[in-house]
Amino acid sequence: MSWILLSSRGASFPFVFYFYREFRFYGLNNLDFVVTSVARYRLISTMDQVIQMLPEPLKQISTHHDFAGQKRAERIYQVIIIVAGVLGFFIGFVGQQLSYTVYTVASGFVVACAVVLPPWSCFRQNPVMWQPVKKDKDENPANDNNNEDPAGGNEAKTAEKDDTFAEEIIRSTPSTITVPDNWPNVPLIAINRYPLFPGFIKKVDIVADENLKELLRRKVTLRQPYVGVFVKKDDENKSETVSSLSEVYSVGAFAQILEMRDQGTVVELVLSALRRIRVLEPIEDNEEAVYHNASAMVVGRLNGRRSGQQRRERDSYKAVKRPSDTSSPPAATTAEGAPEDVKKEETKTESKPHGIIMAKTENVITDPIERTVEMKASMQAIVQTIRDVVAYNTLFGQQINLLLHPSQNVIDNPVYLCDLVATLVQSADTADLQKIMDEDSIQRRLEAALLLMEKEKTIAKLKHDINKDVEKKVQDQHRKYLLNEQLKAIKRELGIEKDDKSAIIEKMEERLKDLKVPEYAMKVIDEEKTKLNFLDPHSSEFSVSRNYLDWLTNVPWGKMSKENMNLEDAIRILDEDHYGMKDVKERILEFIAVAILKKSVGGKILCFHGPPGTGKTSIAKSIARALNREYFRFSVGGMTDVAEIKGHRRTYIGAMPGKIIQCLKKVQTENPLILIDEVDKIGGAGYHGDPASALLELLDPEQNVNFLDHFLDVPVDLSKVLFICTANVLDTIPGPLRDRMEMIEVSGYVAEEKLNIASSYLIPQCRKDCALEETQLEIKEGALETLIKQYCRESGVRNLQKHIERIFRKAAFQIAGRKEDESEGLVVVDNDNLSKYVGRSKFTSDRLYDITPPGVIMGLAWTAMGGSALYIEASLRRRYKEKEEHTAVEASGELKTTAHPMSEPGSLEATGHLGDVMKESMKTAYTVAKNIMMRRYPDSEFLERAHIHVHVPEGATPKDGPSAGCTIASALISLALGRPARQNVAMTGEVSLTGKVLPVGGIKEKIIAAKRAGVDCVLLPKENQKDFDDLPDFIKDNVEVHFVAHYDEVFDIVFPAV
Repeated sequence: MSWILLSSRGASFPFVFYFYREFRFYGLNNLDFVVTSVARYRLISTMDQVIQMLPEPLKQISTHHDFAGQKRAERIYQVIIIVAGVLGFFIGFVGQQLSYTVYTVASGFVVACAVVLPPWSCFRQNPVMWQPVKKDKDENPANDNNNEDPAGGNEAKTAEKDDTFAEEIIRSTPSTITVPDNWPNVPLIAINRYPLFPGFIKKVDIVADENLKELLRRKVTLRQPYVGVFVKKDDENKSETVSSLSEVYSVGAFAQILEMRDQGTVVELVLSALRRIRVLEPIEDNEEAVYHNASAMVVGRLNGRRSGQQRRERDSYKAVKRPSDTSSPPAATTAEGAPEDVKKEETKTESKPHGIIMAKTENVITDPIERTVEMKASMQAIVQTIRDVVAYNTLFGQQINLLLHPSQNVIDNPVYLCDLVATLVQSADTADLQKIMDEDSIQRRLEAALLLMEKEKTIAKLKHDINKDVEKKVQDQHRKYLLNEQLKAIKRELGIEKDDKSAIIEKMEERLKDLKVPEYAMKVIDEEKTKLNFLDPHSSEFSVSRNYLDWLTNVPWGKMSKENMNLEDAIRILDEDHYGMKDVKERILEFIAVAILKKSVGGKILCFHGPPGTGKTSIAKSIARALNREYFRFSVGGMTDVAEIKGHRRTYIGAMPGKIIQCLKKVQTENPLILIDEVDKIGGAGYHGDPASALLELLDPEQNVNFLDHFLDVPVDLSKVLFICTANVLDTIPGPLRDRMEMIEVSGYVAEEKLNIASSYLIPQCRKDCALEETQLEIKEGALETLIKQYCRESGVRNLQKHIERIFRKAAFQIAGRKEDESEGLVVVDNDNLSKYVGRSKFTSDRLYDITPPGVIMGLAWTAMGGSALYIEASLRRRYKEKEEHTAVEASGELKTTAHPMSEPGSLEATGHLGDVMKESMKTAYTVAKNIMMRRYPDSEFLERAHIHVHVPEGATPKDGPSAGCTIASALISLALGRPARQNVAMTGEVSLTGKVLPVGGIKEKIIAAKRAGVDCVLLPKENQKDFDDLPDFIKDNVEVHFVAHYDEVFDIVFPAV
């Protein structure tokens, strides 16, 4: 049995080759394209060595055969395999020595026969995958020309002979192609980045250029698998062809196509570089070049053929090149002997622009190798550097093993060593690699290769060091992690430390120990703690549940700060921080008094409204200090998202509670003072909800007992919180929200109050901030008065504070810049040098007229910035005539002149950037003025027929409001009478259609503006007398005030002499 197995080994070897040949023949070797090509190339080289040992007749059979006998060769091959198998089986029964000898001889014979037979042509040296062009059976042109004349029949026979000759050319072309020493005309393939050096293999994909694909298919079909591979100078160019030879380096590689896989849109090539070549010039006529190269490779080519035979060969080649045209009838032949369709095709090809795909080249001759000491030293240095790189990078050594042939001796071949280095180095620039390709001197090539390897060694060493450092850090971290885990496990076993879950729950229970958590909240906390125990600490749900528990346990359930119940201390604190603000201070003291009597602390909702810079925000902080409450402030100006107030849902990533719950967590008390700033500037309803409506629940005493935040989803008691809101105007606050707040007006300051605030509060604070003593800087009182009147006229003191800080900064710069020898003197700021510190004055006087002319009246306005004097000007737009004369001819023929009223009515035009309310107020005042003039001056028709223009100065400033009716009516009457009104008089108040004067707001600001303008007589509505009586005495001093209920009273005061 052992002999049978042994003998079967002799037959199994050719069977293996047979099956591999079958797979190779039918294209079933779908392994990796490049790897199998390299392995196959090595197998081919080994088989060629076997062929060279054969006798000459067998060698001729192995290198020259035709494909017409392929079937016969396959049958012989199969018979040999069967005979070899039978022979091996029979020899198994013979003696041991004889069996071994015959087995060896038989196996060698079978291998040799298998190699020399035609089916093994695919394994021989330099194989090329190609498909011969086959002609259809009905391709005979004579079948399409049966009805033509004899001349046409002769032409058909000639074409048939030409086609037969073309097939003979293809069949007679050898399948094994010996690499020529000189092949000048080659297809040009342009590659990027890395040159292809002789002795190495590269895979190239041809994708874009269809002409180059077609040329390569023809080359492979004609067994001319040679191309020129050159590197492009511009790496950005991705095309396989170039339009000019200047786009590629002049020296490239003459390469052989080891294998070509045509996939239609992509042609994959495996190229083996053979030698270096230099490109000389492009070849325009690609077809002629291909044809002549094909003719040169035909074995058994007939020398001395007639020119007609050569033309037929060329036409036959073109027929092969265009197999799709063979089914068409033969074209007529021109006088020159060339077919017309060929000429048309050539013309079409010439007119079609494409890149350079064929080029003329020459071989690059390398200088003779002289084994000098320098060369040996350079080669040894390169080899040693390669070894150093392999020590740093093991992948580099694997690449060398893949590229080197097993029998290749690198040390003895300096040219191959340079090419090997250039192929291995991947970090070098294209120019540096091409320098090795271009260089003819062996010594200089070795020096360039050594320089590249030194750079590669430096990079490899750096990568190795980096990887080593990273690996060390990773190992240290891993070691530390393992040790920590072991330490935790030991501590847990000893009971010293608990796990993360237990520590978290214990920490939360410690927080709840001193809190009075409501039952409904405690139930939710217990449920979350139970849920947390069953969750994996590394899960996302664990983090969500832990975050929720953290917020629940950070709410100060039942924890309140002790309030200050001493009225005297509260008064002292409030007076220390703010001057004036009597209404605000009284309201806070009332709050304290109620808390003292009730012996319990409650919450309240207050709203301070007034001009900017009057201390609304700062007084809230003083109130918190006076009450001994924690202070928290947040602004709702421009807020458009309800979640800022009521929190996000827990389903969202990054969800968190609203500002109120954040406040409670920060202050850790249930009775803080929360300041909601800029409540009049809150955003309106939008995609994220209406924040103003969300404040309703927060600021409603009946609802905030059970305030529900979206994140906590547990009611929170806010009834003990003191809410203070601030606003500049009340018009933009929604009515329901305004109804829930107690409004306290914080009015502007007059000059006397500003002077006191500056002396008592602003200057000491600035002196402290700038570190200036009283002996270094002094601001005179006159300078402060000038600063208030000519620089800072607004109702607040914020701008005044900025100017005072500016004075202190300039004084500090002046004092700090003194030299050591200069004496330290006192810096005094007075009216003379005030402009040196704060610049030129911005205001001079509010009065535009020292003496008001007819039609001009001073009014008083009130805005968010405070009160101001506002003039109303009325004037005619057209020339006015009381009557118009009319001349008519009587029946007697005499002329008669008569006078009658004008038929055209008057008009009123208003300008000055007025709002709708003020425009309606102006129309009402116009009617009231007409009524007054009709009653008091029935003969006057001025307001009935005059075209009047009313203007309010400072047109860039918007003006609106129902408080200028009396002023407008007075200006119109003054224009109608042609007399000026009483000097130094100002008025405010809205007038109804019947002349009744209606009350207005901002009495304090308007009185302050009148005094600032130097007016000593002010007219106010009768119903505003109570507001005037509440003003401080220093504001009411030196002002003559008249309270009027009807416009008739205004007329009598403003026009006393009429």
